[in-house]
Amino acid sequence: MAERSKSGDGVELPGNVAGTGTAVGGRDSGLGEGFIACIREILLRGLGRMYRPDVGLFLFRVRRAGREIVPEGTSRRYTAIALIGLAGEEDPVVSAVLSGGRLQEVCGRLADGIPQADNLGEVALAFWASCAVGYPDRTGLKERLVRLERAQKVHPAVEIAWALTALCNDPDSSCEGLREELAMRLIASFNDRSRVFPHRIGENGGGARSHVSCFADMVYPIQALALYHQLSGDRAALDVAGRCARQICARQGSAGQWWWHYDRRTGDVVEPYPVYAIHQDAMAPMALFALHEAGGTDFRSSIARGLGWLASSPELDGGSLIDTRADLVWRKVARREPGKFSRYAQAVATRIHPSFRVPGLDTICPPVSVDFEDRPYHPGWFLHAWTKERMERWEAEGR
Repeated sequence: MAERSKSGDGVELPGNVAGTGTAVGGRDSGLGEGFIACIREILLRGLGRMYRPDVGLFLFRVRRAGREIVPEGTSRRYTAIALIGLAGEEDPVVSAVLSGGRLQEVCGRLADGIPQADNLGEVALAFWASCAVGYPDRTGLKERLVRLERAQKVHPAVEIAWALTALCNDPDSSCEGLREELAMRLIASFNDRSRVFPHRIGENGGGARSHVSCFADMVYPIQALALYHQLSGDRAALDVAGRCARQICARQGSAGQWWWHYDRRTGDVVEPYPVYAIHQDAMAPMALFALHEAGGTDFRSSIARGLGWLASSPELDGGSLIDTRADLVWRKVARREPGKFSRYAQAVATRIHPSFRVPGLDTICPPVSVDFEDRPYHPGWFLHAWTKERMERWEAEGR
């Protein structure tokens, strides 16, 4: 293990991530006091680096290229998520990230590019962001969301969940019918036996990967149905969200990993890797906090285990994706493999029979590769998950 040092807020910093920078946390020290606050500061600085004031949008990503951190592209979807996260921040923080800009200004530019979008998820996120920041002229976004939902019979579960969450954040009571319809679509798609959601809702295809769902297909519906229950009192929504949460928590890795691919038929893990940093510190907490606050089960011990993996990953010999030298949180730990061999191979094997797995995969394709990039949706969802109230409660309880 590399030499230990201390950060400014007292979090112990042991180890290197793949030998490139200092990592926060540590197997010996646990999470430590101020762990969440430390991640938050790194992600906020990273988010500021990913904003393009010249176009008023956030980047698609930054990635490491040799010794340089290279910016690439722009993304309206990631801009919407960043706005959702920043909506809960105080003005000085927002101003620092947006180079002196304001949330509603960025939201206006985002909304201007959405009216012709044909992707329900992109429109839903933009509408959600407009509700979060209080953007006044959002009628066109909502109308576009309704038209897209009506026009297409098949949608990814993630996009249905985003649309439901967006409408749950809209104070307009005229959305009540559509909210109920979206919630019922999620509930009807839920597999009572496996306790997981499908990847796509309304699709009857039988391809080699049609039985595979991913972690995102669980967390966004959990959050959406929990919020819908709070708004409507629908017990079925809370029940389904709770059962899905129990399933993913039961399948959580021994070191706190939130695994990636699940079998829609059985609820078992098809292929565990990659493990994403955003799942560990943002998306799982976001969904599980929403469930608990809606009156569901308290899964904070599972959240803590997920954070523990981010602090000290056994795949990285106790290192972490949190790189204080680069001042970024890297995207994921993945298998060392050609392309996406493992996920496709495991999908084919489990398609033949749910119990089949490719033998020796951890030896052939060990999970030791770090994806040296970060995207704006990571700090966006982190800020959305870890509100000031949640952070204070977490620290007060000694988590």
